[in-house]
Amino acid sequence: MKQSYIPSYLQVLSILLLIIVIVFIMILGRSLLIPLAIGGYIAMLMIPVCNWMETKKVPRTLSAVIALLSSITAIIGLIVLVILQVRSFSKDFEDVTDRLNNYLAEVDRFATETFGADLGVRQGVDKTQLFELLESNSETVSNFLLGTIGSLSGVVLVPVFIFFMLIYRDHLAEFIARIFSEHDGEEVKANISSLRKVVQYYILGVLKVMAILAVLNTSALYAIGVKHALFFGLFAALLNIIPYLGPFLGSILPFIFAFLTMDGLLYPFAVLVSFVVIQLIESNVLTPKIVGSNVNLNALVTFVGLLVGGAIWGVAGMILIIPTLAIMKRIFELKDSTKPYSFLLGEDNQTN
Repeated sequence: MKQSYIPSYLQVLSILLLIIVIVFIMILGRSLLIPLAIGGYIAMLMIPVCNWMETKKVPRTLSAVIALLSSITAIIGLIVLVILQVRSFSKDFEDVTDRLNNYLAEVDRFATETFGADLGVRQGVDKTQLFELLESNSETVSNFLLGTIGSLSGVVLVPVFIFFMLIYRDHLAEFIARIFSEHDGEEVKANISSLRKVVQYYILGVLKVMAILAVLNTSALYAIGVKHALFFGLFAALLNIIPYLGPFLGSILPFIFAFLTMDGLLYPFAVLVSFVVIQLIESNVLTPKIVGSNVNLNALVTFVGLLVGGAIWGVAGMILIIPTLAIMKRIFELKDSTKPYSFLLGEDNQTN
């Protein structure tokens, strides 16, 4: 029987149409899809814990509850630590404001004497206005978290999704195996387990790298003498989850703080040099050794993925896009017809 031939331009148009539809659905359903994705990744991370407890004769429901409460406790503890560190900034706010006003006055004087241009900042900034600005933005941390997850309902949905995915993980695997009934069911389940391990190893590797970076950053800032070294070190380590952009943002904040609160340019320069050295260690030693080749995405795909993820889902999209691309890469490796796409996502020296 003669097979119908579809012109190549129609194939390209159909793929573009599919991409547009998927992006539209992701934007329209972000309030539900973001908590679902976050809950799914956290559930994947908790599966080994649940499996271990179930081997000890702990019921599945109870093991899911224990794993869920453990993850929630860790996240809440981290948030509380960050909030306490942020609130301690108010003690040094007046000194920072005075130093900032002095620098603004010098900049305005230099511009007036050199270029004859009055920048209008010689009087500095009003402390009262800055205090009011901080007070009006006192909920920045909570608003940022809500914006990342999507909404207040998303905060509630994430633990719900985690719990049910842990409970029905075998049921979901069986469902996917039945969808691909033309393939061997055990082979499909093995591939699902392989994809799940990719995500687990990636997330655990990233968490280990973040913990090491937090220690290195904090130790370097303490050695230099920067106040709130714990906050800056932890903040920079958390931002490291966003490739390329995160390390830059994590280093610029302590640099500015040291510039405004410490005498001389040696201290902010030392902060900058320390963070550059630490990032070199992270990119050349820590990440290759700890995270390894579990993701192995090339820089171009990672950068474009960050832009696309940020445009669709904001900060949450930038965080979720990397493990999602890693899963797609592994899925493309399963068939010969899609291996070129796996090659596109990976490095040139990889073997398929």
